Amino acid sequence: MSYRLSHLLLLSAGALALAACSEPQATPAPQAEVRPVRAQAVSYGETAQRFALAGTVEARIESPLAFRTAGKIVARQVNVGDTVTPGTVLARLDDEDHRLQLRTTRAQLDSARADLAKAKADFERYERLRSSQVFTQATYDQRRAAAEMARARAEQMAGQLRMMENQLAYTTLAADARGVVTQVKAEVGQVVQSGQAIVQVARLDELEVAVAVPEHRLADLKNATTLSVSLWSEGGEQSHAVKLRELAPGADPATRTYVARFTLVEPPAGARLGMSATLSVERQAGERVAALPLSALFQQGATPAVWVVDAPSGKLTLTPVTVARYAADAVLVSGGVPDGALIVTAGVHKLDAGQRVRLLGQAKG
Repeated sequence: MSYRLSHLLLLSAGALALAACSEPQATPAPQAEVRPVRAQAVSYGETAQRFALAGTVEARIESPLAFRTAGKIVARQVNVGDTVTPGTVLARLDDEDHRLQLRTTRAQLDSARADLAKAKADFERYERLRSSQVFTQATYDQRRAAAEMARARAEQMAGQLRMMENQLAYTTLAADARGVVTQVKAEVGQVVQSGQAIVQVARLDELEVAVAVPEHRLADLKNATTLSVSLWSEGGEQSHAVKLRELAPGADPATRTYVARFTLVEPPAGARLGMSATLSVERQAGERVAALPLSALFQQGATPAVWVVDAPSGKLTLTPVTVARYAADAVLVSGGVPDGALIVTAGVHKLDAGQRVRLLGQAKG
């Protein structure tokens, strides 16, 4: 028994000695984490400022039409909304009195012409007696004056007849251009005066868009490089070129805006008076900026910055940038990072300086 116990103790001591003599196994150091990130290249360029204003389609010329003589309306042949063309009869007056005056004037002209023929014949006949003893200068002058008076009266009656013919023609009111009736201001049976408005017609040969411009947009409007209009009825999908025709010199006292009128260069076929439209104004800002996502901006104190990625090594550098202005979905920077530099566009507040990253879409190294 004592021999076996001694043997076991010797074996245990030898194992412990061997374990003590063997070298300890090294533990591998943890590797730094390589974070995947999204990035985009910085691209500088001249930007354009854009804004939009609401407007209404209107006719450039909308005129009240009236008779050029007085009388009683016996017919009105158009209603609001009717389309008219040059020569379309709009209304008529009772023309009986004008026809009577015309017949009377024509008769007076016939009488004047007869008197002229007689006076002219008497003068010519007496003129042939110039070499005879019965010829007197006083009688010659009288007959010549009578012939001149008869000629003047005939010309006067001819002019009066033309005036009566015009007065008869004025009893018919006709359109002088293509347009649409927007108002009716008189009815059948009404006695109207010369120049009193009967109907109002908006001409369709030139359409424009009226826009109320706020005072802070006046300078941008005058310096605009591109002007276009889209109609709400078209879903705003089509743009139509316009040019500024008129800008009010003073503000409207109620709205404090300036009315501007833009002529449609090529009016769309579906344009109708009173339709709603959107005026798009674009002007070059004259500065070179780069548009970056708002999510790329890292605010460190009062200085905005972005994470710049060194593509070969994958290391990050926090670089301050100069912000020109903020847009609805982007920040416009005018300096701080070079053109073409890669910047991180998301998760910027979870990154550290010197950290290695991998651009999404690249193979793992």
